[in-house]
Amino acid sequence: MDFFPVFMRLKNDNCLVVGGGKVASRKVVLLAKAGARVLVVAPALCEELASMAAGGRIDHEARIFEDSDIDGKALVIAATDDQAVNSRVSQLARDRHVPVNVVDQPELCSFIMPSTIDRSPVQIAVSTGGSSPVLARLLRARLESYIPSAYGRLAKLAESFRDRVKRRFSTTDQRRQFWEGVMQGEVAELLFAGRDELARTVLEKAIEEADDNPRPIGEVYLVGAGPGDPDLLTFRALRLMQMADVVVYDRLVAPPILDFARRDAEQIYVGKERDNHALSQENINQLLVRLAKEGKRVVRLKGGDPFIFGRGGEEIETLMDNGVTFQVVPGITAASGCATYSGIPLTHRDYAQSVVFVTGHLQDGSVDLNWKALAHPGQTIVFYMGLHGVGILSSELINHGLAASTPVALVQQGTTQNQRVIISTLESLEQTVNREQVKPPTIIIVGDVVELHEKLHWFEPAPGADTRPFGGKAHV
Repeated sequence: MDFFPVFMRLKNDNCLVVGGGKVASRKVVLLAKAGARVLVVAPALCEELASMAAGGRIDHEARIFEDSDIDGKALVIAATDDQAVNSRVSQLARDRHVPVNVVDQPELCSFIMPSTIDRSPVQIAVSTGGSSPVLARLLRARLESYIPSAYGRLAKLAESFRDRVKRRFSTTDQRRQFWEGVMQGEVAELLFAGRDELARTVLEKAIEEADDNPRPIGEVYLVGAGPGDPDLLTFRALRLMQMADVVVYDRLVAPPILDFARRDAEQIYVGKERDNHALSQENINQLLVRLAKEGKRVVRLKGGDPFIFGRGGEEIETLMDNGVTFQVVPGITAASGCATYSGIPLTHRDYAQSVVFVTGHLQDGSVDLNWKALAHPGQTIVFYMGLHGVGILSSELINHGLAASTPVALVQQGTTQNQRVIISTLESLEQTVNREQVKPPTIIIVGDVVELHEKLHWFEPAPGADTRPFGGKAHV
């Protein structure tokens, strides 16, 4: 995070804008909307600023900038076409610890002005840290279409009832649960339909009839986090992550995905890697039960899909046995995501007519599979968690009939900017893993479809990517 996101109250504060052109005009208009007292220092003004000055909405001094202009100002903006003036304004403001913005020169700014969506009192700011204002505006335009203007009226209605709700409910959790029901229920829908007075009546009734000491109802959501790229999350997964009080996540969940969780949600790491388990599976199962029975909404975030080598079935068995309500949200499994981002179709009528997903080790750590069923031509095999046993995998498949030259793809950290795709053969697989120092999370794709990688690969990770697990970022 290059800039700390913050909203400033500037009502009746003295602010300075140096420059009188159209660029300066856009900044002056925003400051005026925020209630600031704006002084514009510029030899001449554009038409819009001249009109504002004539109407008494801003003050104007028709001259060049002087150092003393910054004194007593809460905020300064430089918007001239004179680099020397812009640099001087920036330095003087910084020396006096006054927030300063120099338009289109982020290196001279102590703060930047984002693109905003104004649904007052709801405001949403979009920033690219000054790197691409055009992209920020495009993102703002996209968000505009998703956010009805009625959200501003909803916020004002909630504000008018805050004190009553605070008196009605004694704890923060109770108040939050009540407001979540309001924001997602009948009151909000009435406002969106333009029936504001009826919405107010319904809200008053909800407060009067609310239980003085409501008992929160816990629930567990088993959510597939996909193979790593946050863009592959489902809308439902995002919505539940924003609702959850607690996020319980494993080793295969990429850190950027955790950023989508509610900011104040508790995050609990229960990752498991070979011979190093933060919690046993039984303890994870019981943790979910305990949290739910405490009345918390729990997202159990699992890499890939919860029901494909994710032990989701074991977890919901325990939840059912203990009477805990739950939902399951599918995710894109690693085989599909990693193969797609590698340009390897898992089925292809000229290469493979079937595909099979296999775990590389069993619960007791052994590698004991139905090799005869796996070693078929015209079939793609995807091994999950197979790195530890690559020597056994390759030798058994060759012994049971697959050619030693059968192509194999190792996809490490697939779908992320750290993706590596390493092509080998069954015969040289173990040596390749050792030579390339391949690390988890990696899936292994075996079959003739791997030959298509060279022609069909389309995803290009960032150059010089960090190949440690998920960029080497520590789990919380």
